[in-house]
Amino acid sequence: MYWEKELEILDRKSLERLQVERLNRTLLQAVNAPGYRRIPKIAALARSGISSIEQLRELPFTTKSDLRDNFPWGFLAADKRDVVRLHSSSGTTGNPTVVYHNRHDLASWAKLMARSMFAAGVRDSDVFQNICGYGLFTGGLGFQYGAEKLGCLSIPAGAGNSLRQIKLMRDFGTSVAHAIPSYLGRLFEVFKDEGLDPRRDTQLRTLIIGAEPHTEEHRQRIEEMFGVKAYNSFGLTEMNGPGVAFECTEQNGLHIWEDAFAVEIIDPESLQPVADGEIGELVMTTLDRQAMPVIRYRTRDLTRFLPGDCQCGRSHRRIDRISGRSDDMFIVKGCNVFPMQVEGILMKLPEVGDDYRIILDTIADQDEMIVEVEVKREWFTGDLAFLDRLQRHITRLIRDEVLVRPVVSLVEPGSIPKAEGKAIRVFDRRKN
Repeated sequence: MYWEKELEILDRKSLERLQVERLNRTLLQAVNAPGYRRIPKIAALARSGISSIEQLRELPFTTKSDLRDNFPWGFLAADKRDVVRLHSSSGTTGNPTVVYHNRHDLASWAKLMARSMFAAGVRDSDVFQNICGYGLFTGGLGFQYGAEKLGCLSIPAGAGNSLRQIKLMRDFGTSVAHAIPSYLGRLFEVFKDEGLDPRRDTQLRTLIIGAEPHTEEHRQRIEEMFGVKAYNSFGLTEMNGPGVAFECTEQNGLHIWEDAFAVEIIDPESLQPVADGEIGELVMTTLDRQAMPVIRYRTRDLTRFLPGDCQCGRSHRRIDRISGRSDDMFIVKGCNVFPMQVEGILMKLPEVGDDYRIILDTIADQDEMIVEVEVKREWFTGDLAFLDRLQRHITRLIRDEVLVRPVVSLVEPGSIPKAEGKAIRVFDRRKN
């Protein structure tokens, strides 16, 4: 079953024709923005038009720095009077990245969200609880409008306040919930503290998780805790927010909606396309946005195209789960390390809780990687010999994976500071 069947099962040739048509329209709209109008190649292709989606490669990339450097209006391609909403990043390290929407853009986004949720098995008979921040963060309103478009009874619960989340679930029979992965471990602990089991004491049947990279091991742990299927969602503010790519019920990759986005995967060093199946950096172009089209945006997210067709029948290509970010990699003692490598190890260990953080520090004039790991309450006992064995075991596993010997610190559950919104996993305190 499909939400928009005529688009979801469009054959490749027809889909590519639609992409070319929408890309030509996008280029004509983009040159209304000062940030794009001053780029000769974009202006030239907007005038001449393109005949193939591959011609995208002739255009320059857009980066987060470009958006920040042209803050606040440099990439707005519509009259301000037609803009009805903006979303932005936090801007804690400088100007935020701001994205503008007109009514067409919001309607298009709502359809993409409804299509995505339907693909994951959500129906108009569901009670949908959105455990996500509203406001400038796109996850709250993105899912809210999608759920309403789909026809669900929606509960805009917002982030945090776990006791209230549980009460809402039980009082109103929540069957589908959306939350970031790092919060769900905390929510499960509160269920246990209250003597409740979400598998027995709620009607929950589906979780949708996203907004922060997470490993397959973390997803499996969430499914085991809540006794439901957890579907991956991918999005980014610059491309709307959630609803860019979504797992269907086959759970074999995320369908990326190619009628709304042109997608490339490139080598982040050479900037050339990688072969299908190879990991690279995701580059995206909007195809159905008017207020602020974005061309060849370097997301910094690392993924790959998955080969073959999906059994669900949708023709839109699938990408693998995000395996990390090209700008998340850090170098310690000459070795390249991605935080997801550490998470993949920790989430396999039954004694380990859901929170950890990596601290890079300079100790005795030498860089060190300190990994703080929360241990589950039932394992964090006074048995110092057991904790010592666990600490040495984790140290060995991480060393074998990243080729750097970490300093592993086991801490009690709930002791690692929680960030609002996405979890912050790496803190670099090294001396320059």
